[in-house]
Formats: sequence, C-alpha cells, structure tokens
Amino acid sequence: MAKVSANYEVVYIVDPALGEEGIAAMVAKFKTLAEQHSSAVEVEEWGSRKLAYPIDYKTEGYYVLMSFTSEPSFPKELDRVLGITEGIMRSLIVCKGE
Repeated sequence: MAKVSANYEVVYIVDPALGEEGIAAMVAKFKTLAEQHSSAVEVEEWGSRKLAYPIDYKTEGYYVLMSFTSEPSFPKELDRVLGITEGIMRSLIVCKGE
C-alpha cells in the first residue's frame, strides 16, 4: 500500500542581500505554499550564519528550517519551486518517515 502522507523537513538558505524585508517575504511565501499543500507546518528561522564554503562568492546565508506533513507529490513541487526562485542559495528536503 502506498504512503498517504509523511513527515518532511526542508532547510533552505536565503541570500542575505535581499535584506530583512526580502527575507521575511521569502519565508512567508514558502510557509504559505506549504500550508496550502500540507499540514502541521512549523517554521524555525535559524538566522544568518557563515557558510561552510562560498556560494556565488557569498560567505553568509540566512538559514530556515521548515517541517510539514504532506503527500509525496508536494516535496517534489516544493523542490522545483525552491530551485527556480531567485534568492534561494541552497535547499535540502528530507523525509523523516510516517
């Protein structure tokens, strides 16, 4: 039997050059997207941190952790949207199980 829903975590890094308002808008955008397609959405902002290695010559990024429960199709769409969004430096989605 196929999984109906599972718990997921996504960590994404926002370019700090967007400024406070731009970062807040980006976090709100992805939280809204997750709330529309999943349940039990929790967002934890880790804030600005030094990167382990430079990304596009930048050494800092704004880290955000988001947890949610959804069907397996939504994380694929979220990964696609994160990949094409200007200002997202990196992202990683992990399935934590049921």
